[in-house]
Amino acid sequence: MTAAAPIALPDPRSFPDARTASPVAAALYGRAESSLAADTGLRAECLDRELRAMLRARLAGDGATLATIIAGAPSVAIARHLWRLLDAAWREATQSGAGVTVTVFAIPLVVVAGLEGTSGEGALPGVLDEPHTLAAILREHGALAGNRTFALADALVAAGAIDVARLPEILAWQRLPDAPTEAPIGTAMPGGAFPARVLIPAPVALATGREEVSLRFLVGTAIAKPGVDLLADAAVGKWGVPFTQELGRQLGAGRASVLALPRAPQWLLPAVQQGRVAQREVSAQIFVSNALRRLRAAVGEPTAVISAHRAPGAPGGGELRLSLSSPFEPRDAEGFRCPLYQLDRVGDVAAMLVELLRDCRVTDIRLLAGVHPDRDAGTGLTLLFKPDTIADALTPLH
Repeated sequence: MTAAAPIALPDPRSFPDARTASPVAAALYGRAESSLAADTGLRAECLDRELRAMLRARLAGDGATLATIIAGAPSVAIARHLWRLLDAAWREATQSGAGVTVTVFAIPLVVVAGLEGTSGEGALPGVLDEPHTLAAILREHGALAGNRTFALADALVAAGAIDVARLPEILAWQRLPDAPTEAPIGTAMPGGAFPARVLIPAPVALATGREEVSLRFLVGTAIAKPGVDLLADAAVGKWGVPFTQELGRQLGAGRASVLALPRAPQWLLPAVQQGRVAQREVSAQIFVSNALRRLRAAVGEPTAVISAHRAPGAPGGGELRLSLSSPFEPRDAEGFRCPLYQLDRVGDVAAMLVELLRDCRVTDIRLLAGVHPDRDAGTGLTLLFKPDTIADALTPLH
């Protein structure tokens, strides 16, 4: 999908008040704001250097506190800036050794799965039987800049296993002096001499009658000379097709239908962010494809409405919604709830939805101004808009 220009929609999320932050967090937010507003590049660079040092110091502390600081950012701009600098501080901390360095990486996997049949539930296991086979495919096709000294853990993990709160712990794992160079993170140390390096598997839930789109990660460790960026290539290379096929073989069993779509190996924080974006895009693609098939077969071409909503259960308390409907079926509308993550700019996410609709040849796309409630006041159901009831408030896109 090609990149699209941002689209103007209000942000329905709520952000914390910086005045209630801890002194450490407030200092970080203040420096980040000053860096973003700096009138010279030299001043911004100086502030960013201070911020990286402060964040690197937090990597030696408590992960929960670090996660609270990042989550408490008072705006998208400050959250994005701190996130970029934390990623830079992480890379500096993990690549500062002499001789050889350990690179911990993650491969985001968007897993589209369901059960064949008319009823029942199940789950895909969160553990792979043959991670070495997947590693061999990466080596064969020159992934990780051609590095051959790496291994994959056998656990499929959720985002929380490698997100901000876990960074100090994972950094400590890397610094254990007698870590085996061929053993991946996720295995326990022999003899109990050191804490177990545990990655908790996250099984993928399955149900009949619908496709579940889940996000999981394969975590690995690689050994290389200092200064070598094994993760510079952000594209899925020739390894992508055989890797996907092998994942499907290891995950699929019985009545399960499984498609696991990998993204390129990345540093941990970019892997989490890119994985969430990929999961959202695949979810939107599946929704639009299925909804258009039903609507076009029944009533013809639909109208799309994109709106912003407060939603207590959504990340940050707000989300975008896409409604597909037709005036020839006044009672029905197909709806997609599009999450907004902390680093997202609302216009970018709305542009993704618009580009997807245009790729699917939907010509009547409209934006609804304002921020709207989560539920319909009359029915208590999730609020979706149809153009025939709010025509005066809609802005058509041409």
